[in-house]
Amino acid sequence: MTDSDAGRLPLTRSVAVSVAACAVAAVCGSIALAFTSDHIDDPWRPALLFAWMISIYVLCGLVAWWRRPGSGLGLLMVAAGFGMALTTLGRANDPVVHSVGQAFDLLPLVLFLHVFLAFPSGRLTGGPDRALVVTGYAVTVVGQVTVMSLGAFGTGNAFAVVDRPDLGNAVHAVILVTVSGLALCGLVLIVRRRLAAGRARRRTATLILDAFAVGLLMIAVLLLWGLFPSRGFQVVQLLSLLVLGLAPVAFLVGLLDTHLGRAGAANLFVRLRNDPADLRAELARTLRDPSLSLVYWLPQYASWADENGHPVTLPGDGGDRTATVIERAGEPVAALVHDRSLADERDLLDAVCAAAAIALDNGRLRADLHARLEELRGSRARVLEAGQRERQRLERDLHDGAQQRLIALSLDLGVLERRLGTDPAARDALAQAKREIALSLDELRDVARGLHPAVLTGHGLGVALESLVARAAVPVRLTVSVEGRLAEPVEVAAYYVVCEGLANIGKHAHASRCSVDVERIDGALVVEVVDDGVGGADTERGSGLRGLADRVEALGGELRVWTPRGRGTRVRAEIPCGESE
Repeated sequence: MTDSDAGRLPLTRSVAVSVAACAVAAVCGSIALAFTSDHIDDPWRPALLFAWMISIYVLCGLVAWWRRPGSGLGLLMVAAGFGMALTTLGRANDPVVHSVGQAFDLLPLVLFLHVFLAFPSGRLTGGPDRALVVTGYAVTVVGQVTVMSLGAFGTGNAFAVVDRPDLGNAVHAVILVTVSGLALCGLVLIVRRRLAAGRARRRTATLILDAFAVGLLMIAVLLLWGLFPSRGFQVVQLLSLLVLGLAPVAFLVGLLDTHLGRAGAANLFVRLRNDPADLRAELARTLRDPSLSLVYWLPQYASWADENGHPVTLPGDGGDRTATVIERAGEPVAALVHDRSLADERDLLDAVCAAAAIALDNGRLRADLHARLEELRGSRARVLEAGQRERQRLERDLHDGAQQRLIALSLDLGVLERRLGTDPAARDALAQAKREIALSLDELRDVARGLHPAVLTGHGLGVALESLVARAAVPVRLTVSVEGRLAEPVEVAAYYVVCEGLANIGKHAHASRCSVDVERIDGALVVEVVDDGVGGADTERGSGLRGLADRVEALGGELRVWTPRGRGTRVRAEIPCGESE
């Protein structure tokens, strides 16, 4: 037995038969009173209308009691039906019976308010709900008895104690206004409950709440209209009772929707056996909750993650969203985040969770894979960023350290050369040393430039590419169609794509010319390096292109190489670049 089973009062067959028999007797009695009453001119309309109200509330109450014995809503609906039957006693010709009916004339309206505010659990959960209902019962029962004791409602009043009908009528008007205000307050509470979280609820729950809201509005209209009797009052009364009678019909539709959902849960086993591509969609369709989401528990990260591996937090108490955790061997494996109204359909949720368990392992593995991929992408980006920072540090150290010392040494040798005078051997040795220093400086600058292109940081991608093209081994047509600066990782990746492409052309392509095109297309920086060389390059064995691909993919981009033999090579990189700086 689950916690939700505790305190259930199941509807036995004998109790159901007894309640149904009493309802039939009440309907027959109300019809008989309508046709024998001296207080009604046209008995057909009230007879049929009240028979409908009594039967529909008792019937829906019995169904709700049977389907949801843990909820008190069914009992409340049955009570509302018999409350309507109690008011029909006001049609009786006997003064005492007539007075009893008059005393409880407004009670069904408060019972309706109680039913609407107690949906779906059958219990009033908030302080304002309880205050409205308790006030309504006190005003309608005690107030009506007080009105009748003051001699209101004419000579048929058997409960009159004093002859003050004017005062009684004034108190009755106050009661009508009060109950009307209570109905409007209940309408506000239902509307707030409907819109509190600002997210779409299940269609059936929305239909029921809308029906309840309209019913409370009609109660307020009916009572306020009754303060000013006119020919239109009977029409308003008819419409109000019809609307109030539709509220339990909406509830029956909700129960039917739940029943269909349980039938769908049985079919869900068959559909999930085929390993559907979208498990969430199948579960949402079965539960009839389009807002449903499926999250997985990842023990290695000790967190919940969605189907894409992104971390999520389960909803807390309050609001219109809640979570049902699916466990295996006492450990959580997944959770359904759904509309709170589904929490009252425990059997349906349990059936769907049991069906979903057969497909959760695959979904959990996919979520774990996505989470690992996200972690890998982040790790790769962090490694590249750390490497880039180290390259910048080495470039600065070479520029400010070894390179400056070589320049200073070359200057010192120039001074020494002038001091040596005319010794040809010494002067030749010094000249050779200066040439070696110059060559070392050139090589050192090339090394520093390969570590990190300082010109890129200082002057931007276009100028840096121009410097590369100027040193290329073959003629290059350069086209850069990019305005402004881009993010530094994007510019660095593009620079190295061109740098590696030109280096490969110079070493292996045997090309006569090449082109470099750089442009922004749909939020991505597209870099293409094309030559007319021999092609046929081995893109798998070379580390240069593989390293470029890692650099580009770490930024969420893609590097592709076309190298047909005898037809040149084309390198294309697409790097997400966002907005220009």
